[in-house]
Amino acid sequence: MTDKARPAARARLPTDAPHAARARLPADAPHAARARLPVDADRTALARLPLDAQLVALREILARNEILGEVVRRAAGLGLPGWYVTAGCVFQTVWNVVTGRPPTRGIRDYDLFYHDASDLSWDAEDAVIRRGREVFAGLPAEVEIRNEARVHLWYEAKFGVPCAPYPSSEAAIDSFAATTCCVGVRAGEGEGPWRVYAPHGLADVFGLVLRPNPVLAPREVYEAKAARWREVWPELRVLEWGGGGALDG
Repeated sequence: MTDKARPAARARLPTDAPHAARARLPADAPHAARARLPVDADRTALARLPLDAQLVALREILARNEILGEVVRRAAGLGLPGWYVTAGCVFQTVWNVVTGRPPTRGIRDYDLFYHDASDLSWDAEDAVIRRGREVFAGLPAEVEIRNEARVHLWYEAKFGVPCAPYPSSEAAIDSFAATTCCVGVRAGEGEGPWRVYAPHGLADVFGLVLRPNPVLAPREVYEAKAARWREVWPELRVLEWGGGGALDG
């Protein structure tokens, strides 16, 4: 299905959405970060900005995905411990904007992580998922909620390798298959800017580089994701597992 066939995915945010969900660049933002995006002459120019300017640019880019903004706004209302909206909905929004595509292109779902070790039962997680189903009702996208404190209970059966218990949502984000994937965002305090967790920085995200992160996910998971993503974003520079060069397109 083409993006033109999905008008619901371009629905506008409600007019009463909090400022944090409709974030815009502050007036004193660095000039380089306020340049029109994407950077036509060099798509990877954002990868070479100072980190503070990259954070400003990231928030501006993510604000273009209005579904993401609404997910973050509603997620804050759930009051979940250690929560982040993370994974493909974040870095793929960046890929889309810097390559001139619609912000929601190719995004399958919106991942909401939280960490609650006080109750590792499926019933407790399912209760949160059911609450989320009500909170996110009406959005033209699927929001997948997971308690990262209990991932170790099912990970090996699904992926074939053991997973130690995560002490936090940040630790779960640290273990994604590629460095580019390791970015999470959540609402700031009051009307402040979104908080960003990016343990590997943002250069790979802005530079369209897919670099292996062999912390947990096996090689076949990385390569399968790389192949699938390259079909949607052929501009990606996919690095070989084990530290080799870029794979041929």
